Order: sequence, then structure tokens, then C-alpha cells
Amino acid sequence: MNLHSSFSLPDEVIHLLSRLRQAGYEAYAVGGCVRDSLMGRVPHDWDLCTSATPDQMKAVFAGEHLVETGLRHGTLTVVLNHHPYEVTTFRVEGGYADHRHPDRVDFVTDVREDLSRRDFTVNAMAFSPETGLVDAFGGVEDLRRGLLRCVGLPDERFREDALRILRALRFASVFDFEIEAETDRALRALAPSLRSISAERIREELLKLLCGAGAGRILRTYPEVLAQVVPPIGPMIGYDQNNHHHHYTLWEHTVQAVENVPPEPDLRLTMLLHDTGKPQTRTTDERGESHYIGHQAASADIAARVADALRLDRASQDRIVRLVAHHDIPLRNEQGKPNTDRAFLLRRLNQFGEEDLRALFRIHRADRIATGYSSREKEDARLAERMAALDSLLAEKPCFSLRDLAINGRDLTALGLHGEAVGRALNAALDAVMQGTVPNEREPLLEHVRSGLEKF
Repeated sequence: MNLHSSFSLPDEVIHLLSRLRQAGYEAYAVGGCVRDSLMGRVPHDWDLCTSATPDQMKAVFAGEHLVETGLRHGTLTVVLNHHPYEVTTFRVEGGYADHRHPDRVDFVTDVREDLSRRDFTVNAMAFSPETGLVDAFGGVEDLRRGLLRCVGLPDERFREDALRILRALRFASVFDFEIEAETDRALRALAPSLRSISAERIREELLKLLCGAGAGRILRTYPEVLAQVVPPIGPMIGYDQNNHHHHYTLWEHTVQAVENVPPEPDLRLTMLLHDTGKPQTRTTDERGESHYIGHQAASADIAARVADALRLDRASQDRIVRLVAHHDIPLRNEQGKPNTDRAFLLRRLNQFGEEDLRALFRIHRADRIATGYSSREKEDARLAERMAALDSLLAEKPCFSLRDLAINGRDLTALGLHGEAVGRALNAALDAVMQGTVPNEREPLLEHVRSGLEKF
């Protein structure tokens, strides 16, 4: 990897470092912002560290908007131009009874001691305009090599904070890094300690991992580790599908399906879970071939439990369960070609809405590629045909929902319909419009309802 030698610090960061330096204290940008700058990425956040104690920091930044909630552990948040910057006293930590938070924090005066407590070498670097880069543990060389390696002893780092195990996989996925051998050994051995970590923290790391450039490689290499945080993965590992429609094991099929949808959290998690119900729905016919009737509903039930366990927001939970439940709805006509029939597309728009229908098109493409019996070229062509047909249809602003219908419940009440009969008549009118037998116009629709009043 080619690294950038120059740093572009935001004005606010330069201001904060200068204030601390002018007051006689050491001060550096530290951690992920240094790593990202070296990689040519734009840091999302800038964290600073300093030899100043919390009380000394408060004195230096008197008059600024300060947030003191982390002060007990040495962190003061300074808000400049509505953006928070965390400034932390050099510190070392001791004891991690809960595998997450230090039992004790001791302030120190040497930045190298502070860097020694951090997780990975690529995150254990500091920079200031006056002193340049401080790299005490070979972080620059590991960045060049694309290697993720713990600072110090991996077993100690992971026992201190079990979330670091999943963070290692996340960084390896996002940056497409390899994991160093001893770090690899330790994270595998200590993977069960991930069960002590809160669902919210697991969720954030897992979703970033799934959307990383190296997600497929990490899923293939560490399924047993990931099964600690998503247990339904376990039965899929090495599972022979024993079906002529599938060339790969269930886990390899799943990994390829994840790789072949866009790197969006909902879609990646959908593909991770879309076939989790297969092992429990397996039946074998008289020829010895396996089938998985009802696996869609079983997978949706599992997806609901996983989404809830990860504490996803309600909208994401509902969407993922819906996409898993319908991941292999028929999207082809009797000739096996993409079904771009107008009435078909309108019914699917009515059922799923535009966003989820497009998502299902992409899911279907990924699922087909992951069978091992179709090519990306073929599935890309099918996807393009479906998307073009949908674009063309939507350009007409068609009616595919009750809110777009030219009549409403009041109109049907005036015809003498009441209660559930109104809903049945509206849905019948909508179906007629989508089938193209009646135009979406008030009088033709009312006449259509009048002609079949007795049915409702």
C-alpha cells in the first residue's frame, strides 16, 4: 500500500493542539484519524491525546463549550463549530473484569505508554505538526503490508476488551487486510468471550464488517468466530445442500450471495440470513436429493430473532424480515426470462413498493449467481432488463396502490357499500386497473363496482 506522508489537519484540530502546546503540554492527533490520513482517507473524527491532566485541559479550554461526561477517565470533549473533539490525557489501563471497560485508569506523561494500551498497531500512532509521526509499534509498516496486528500480546488485548475480536474482523474487511498469525490464533481462541458484549456494539461492528471490501474473505475465513454473535451461522458451515440447483455448500452459497449485493447494511444482512432456515426444513426424496420447502418462512423467523437480538431499529427489522421471506419470489415468466409484464410489475409494486422491489431484483441476482450455475454476465443482463422495465413503467406514474386510485371509500359508501365490503371493492377496482381492464378514472371505476355490487 502506498502511504501518504503529508497530513491535512482541520483548522479546529490545529487550534486545539496549539492551545495545548502553548500552555506547555504535549498534544497529538491519535488513533484512527492518523491511520486514515496515512491511507489517504478523510477521517470521520479527530481524537486528540495530551500530557495535560483533566483539570489542566479544563483550564486550557476555559471559555469553550465543554462536555465533561468522560472526565473521570481523562476525556474532555471540546465542541468547536458544532463539532465535538475528544481530548484525552495520556493514560494506561488496568483490569477488565467485564471484558470491555477498564477497572482502573492511570494518567501518564509519555505518549508511547498511551499508545501501548491501544488495540492494533495501525491504530497506535500519533501525530503533531511539531514532532511529526510517533509510531512506536510498527504501524506504518503494517499499513504498507496490509496487515492487522495487535499491540503487544494478542491474548491480553482481547481479554481486556472482547469487542476487539470483532473489530479485528471489521478492520480486516473494511481495509481488506490480512490478520497476523498470532492475532488470528488469539481471536479464534477467545471468540466465545464475544457473548459478553452488548448487542448494540456487536451490531455496529457486524454491519460495517458485512459492508467491507473484504467481507467475503472474512466470512469464509472466520465463520466459527462470527457464529458467536450470529448463532444461526453455525449449522450452515460446511452444510452440503445436496441439490442439483446448488453447486456450493450452504455457507459458501451464503458468502457469495452477500458479496453480490450492494454493500448496504440491510441487503448484506438479508443475504447473510436468507437461507438460515434450510437445515431445519430439509427433506430428501426417493432419489436421495434434498429439498427445502418452506425455508423462506423459517429463514424469516430466524431473521426476526437475529434482528431483534442485534437491537436493529424497527424499520430495519421489518424490512430485513420481509426481504428474507420473499428473497426467491418468482421473477421470471414461463420461458425463464425476466418477467417484465406490466401487470406483474404493478402487482409487485403494490406488494413491496419501489425500493423493496428493486432490492428484491438485486437479491434475486445475487442468489442466482451464488448457485454456481449462472454467471454474473447473465444475471447482470436480467437485472438490467428488469430495472429498465420498472423505470419505464414508473415514468408513466401508474396506479399501483389504493392511495393512487381515482375512487375512495366515500365514493363506495355512496353506492351503498359498508364495512369490509368497501375494502374488498376498492381492492377489486385496484386489481382491475393494474390488469389494464379498467382505466384509473372515476366514472369507469364506479361503473365497474356497480356492475359487481353483489360480489362485495
